[in-house]
Parts: sequence; C-alpha cells; structure tokens
Amino acid sequence: MTGQEFGQVSVEELAQRLAEDPVDLQLIDVREPEELAIAQLPTFINLPLSQYGEWSTNVNQRLSPEKETLVLCHHGVRSAQMCQWLVSQGFSNVKNIAGGIHAYSVYVDRSVPQY
Repeated sequence: MTGQEFGQVSVEELAQRLAEDPVDLQLIDVREPEELAIAQLPTFINLPLSQYGEWSTNVNQRLSPEKETLVLCHHGVRSAQMCQWLVSQGFSNVKNIAGGIHAYSVYVDRSVPQY
C-alpha cells in the first residue's frame, strides 16, 4: 500500500471542516462499536472493518463515489486500508484522517476520551 491513491487530512483540518458546513462531506468511522462507545465524533457513519461482509456490497448505494470522503479510525492504519478499498471501488476523492481519533483528542479536543 503506497498511499498515493488517496489523500490525507490532518485532525486540525478535520476540525475546521466540521466547524464549517460538513454537509458536503461523507464521514466514515471504521472502528468497532465498542471503540465508539468510548469516543466518537458526531456525523460520522460507522462501517466497522470487522463487519465488512455486511456493508461492503451496498457501499455504492449508501455513499456517493464522487463526494469528498474522510475516513477515521483510532490511529490511521485501518482508515488507510478503508481509503485504499474505497478507491478500488471507484471513489475519487478519499482522504485518510492522519493520526485518527487519538490525534484528534490530543491536538483538537481534549474532552474526547483517549483509549
């Protein structure tokens, strides 16, 4: 995985985009439900990688391949895998959130719990 097929966005950029009007963004969190119970950001859709078989076949019906899509996980590894998969499915504007929700908690909003 080279990472050249998709972009990256910092948690600071994410916070700015969320503070503006995120209506044009598709926000995906690939973490597990138990992780979301600890910490999550509003307006993200949860598509856990472990449940890939349940949501992968209709991802093009649930999401628009043309819309800007930002993907979040704990540190940025699983979200990078998801970004690469989305690109392989024809998504053209995909960005990994660098550092994941952990970096968001450290650099943007310390009220978001760390785990």
